[in-house]
Amino acid sequence: MIHNTLSNSKEEFKTIEPGKVKMYVCGVTVYDDIHMGHARCMIVFDTVVRYLRYLGYQVTHVTNFTDVDDKIINKANAEGIDPLELSRRYIDRYFEDASKLGINKADIYPKASECIPDIISMVQKIIDNGFGYVTSDGSVYFSIDKVQNYGRLVKSKLEDMSSSGRVQMDDEKRNPMDFAVWKAAKPGECSWDSPWGKGRPGWHIECSAMIDKYLGDQIDIHGGGNDLIFPHHENEILQTEAVTGRPLSNYWMHNGMLQVKGHGMSKEEKMSKSLGNFFTVKDVAAKFDPQTIRFYFLNTHYMSPLLYGEDMLEEAKAADSRIINSYKDLKSYIKTAPEGDAESDDCCDLIEQYRQGFRDAMDDDFNTRQAIEVIFQMVRATNKAMNEKTLSKKAAQRHLDLMDEFNGILNIIPADDGADDGTLDDVMQILIDLRAELRKNKMYDLADMIRDRLKAAGIVMEDSKDGAKWKKI
Repeated sequence: MIHNTLSNSKEEFKTIEPGKVKMYVCGVTVYDDIHMGHARCMIVFDTVVRYLRYLGYQVTHVTNFTDVDDKIINKANAEGIDPLELSRRYIDRYFEDASKLGINKADIYPKASECIPDIISMVQKIIDNGFGYVTSDGSVYFSIDKVQNYGRLVKSKLEDMSSSGRVQMDDEKRNPMDFAVWKAAKPGECSWDSPWGKGRPGWHIECSAMIDKYLGDQIDIHGGGNDLIFPHHENEILQTEAVTGRPLSNYWMHNGMLQVKGHGMSKEEKMSKSLGNFFTVKDVAAKFDPQTIRFYFLNTHYMSPLLYGEDMLEEAKAADSRIINSYKDLKSYIKTAPEGDAESDDCCDLIEQYRQGFRDAMDDDFNTRQAIEVIFQMVRATNKAMNEKTLSKKAAQRHLDLMDEFNGILNIIPADDGADDGTLDDVMQILIDLRAELRKNKMYDLADMIRDRLKAAGIVMEDSKDGAKWKKI
């Protein structure tokens, strides 16, 4: 089931082509570093793609870069460089930051500047089909008077809406709500030749043209932040339908906004560059690892608003560490676990129960919050079984494999950090034996020194009734 913004309800997911998913997610305007608000959208849809592929779908995932825009042009002019040079800089930094978030790359990353012929072709079709008009300066506007039920995505009537977003007023507009699909060139702007004179794309048209070019005239899922519902996605629908006569996307998914405390700490407002209340991924990733950041976002349903704060990231780190530590303990436990029957009915039933619980959560509109709760249930039961030595070696391996299966979707457990390296195991066993001998001879200061020095090096040694254990922190 997927919550479809268009119908404002959960719907059974059915693909246009069996076994295949065509998915487009609106990307960023590359004039600055990405912030944590962008990160939420990126992690949400990275997880959606991971889960759909886990289910066996062949997913084609497209995310665009808006590299032609007023903000890019203004910043490039201020720096005295070409706008596309500026955008290339921030595209490179985008990929650096996306890597820090543990995000898999999309299949295609189209840029507005590289799709100009496709954009011009779509604009011409909009005009030819009677939905667009050219003004005296060579701009082209979409006429909203030519369409019906404008506002179906945002759930507002035309008379209740006002022009907003990046659409600028123009005396030659026939209706104040008309929006530019092609903007006539101004001095100091990058521009391209077109049948209407030199100019550049409007904001909304690039996504419609890119979808048509790379995915066809109709897709399964269109995603983005809910701040894009109006005017951007609303206008995308108009443009595409004006050309194709078909619905643009069968399912519209929108993640909730990341919020911060407003001025005076009296209210909450969305994180954005325009408000100056943003925190860059680069700065946050310098303090918190990717798994903590991902856990922080995924431990809330993607549609819900989420308040940002380092204290909340610290809470996420503490919670995720319970999963990570159990995972590491399980890997260590397997080495000395008792032999037994991993195929017993109880073991198989329990593994399948966790798997089904996880899938039920994800099948219910990608409810990662509930999916994580299933993992915690598994962790609690696994820890108990390890402490009681009732988990056989083969059963422990099945639990570990299932955690790896879940982690392939959520990516909240770090990759193998070498804790299982044989040489390190041997060295640590020597230190454990030495420390035990020192304690036996009541040389507690030296024994404690070994423990403290290891902790400073990032290794915790813990005493238990079954002997000392160690793990990396």
